[in-house]
Amino acid sequence: MSRAHAQERPPAPEPLPIPVLDSHTHLDIVVGRRGDVDDGSQEDAVTVDADRVRAEIDAAVAVGVTRLVQVGVDLPSSHWGADLAAASPHVLATVALHPNEAPRTADLDEALREIEALAALPRVRGLGETGLDYFRTGEGGVEAQTASFRAHIAFAKRYGKALVIHDREAHSDVLKVLKEEGAPDTVVLHCFSGDAEFARECAERGFYLSFAGNVTFKSAAHLREAALVAPRDQILVETDAPFLTPMPYRGRPNASYLIPHVVRFLAELRGDSLEDMCTALAANGERVFGQW
Repeated sequence: MSRAHAQERPPAPEPLPIPVLDSHTHLDIVVGRRGDVDDGSQEDAVTVDADRVRAEIDAAVAVGVTRLVQVGVDLPSSHWGADLAAASPHVLATVALHPNEAPRTADLDEALREIEALAALPRVRGLGETGLDYFRTGEGGVEAQTASFRAHIAFAKRYGKALVIHDREAHSDVLKVLKEEGAPDTVVLHCFSGDAEFARECAERGFYLSFAGNVTFKSAAHLREAALVAPRDQILVETDAPFLTPMPYRGRPNASYLIPHVVRFLAELRGDSLEDMCTALAANGERVFGQW
């Protein structure tokens, strides 16, 4: 694939028969947030083109993705998402310090206080993405990650909001911390990365499993096995845009308007009708995040 082709937006898919949600997107990055999400520069505000944001939302709505959850990963993106959700009827927000952000935050306690203040806002419906990441952060960052994760769990319970978990190569420790702290009523495993056994464990605890475009990848047999055992009333779909573009457009930019590819793939995989899958996803989304 040429570099120019890799940057081309995939065409819009056929609209879904029943509207669904994108349970996890990063619109600020999709439309060109200044700076790298992992650069640790908490003092810099997120600056994006408002017209491009509206265009992305409109493109999603046009194919039946009428509800988007904008996810925070640091203080600037959490503030930006909360403001966007307050202004757009199609968007709700979650706020958090990403687990890779926590170890490099100069004053973690102060940053967490700021996240807690945002968590109280009515259009902020989740704490996340928080959790543990043992892939990008070494042993030196585990203590800060864990402390941040515990704080987000407490905020989710205090304000009655969903907990949206980033779990990368940390399955057992994520469950351990949730058991020690007491899990909130609503827990979402964002971009579910486990196998069928882990899916059963999470489902038994009442957690929601959110599947992204990587479930369509040829190399992701374990994710498909997990999707097959996940109860339909505990499944969500997401883009994690601009990452994890589903097949057949892997490697090209992802955005919420491509969710129908994942929905159709899961419906066919599980032997569900498309209408039944859409109905379940819409209902699950409202149980997790409330009404838009």
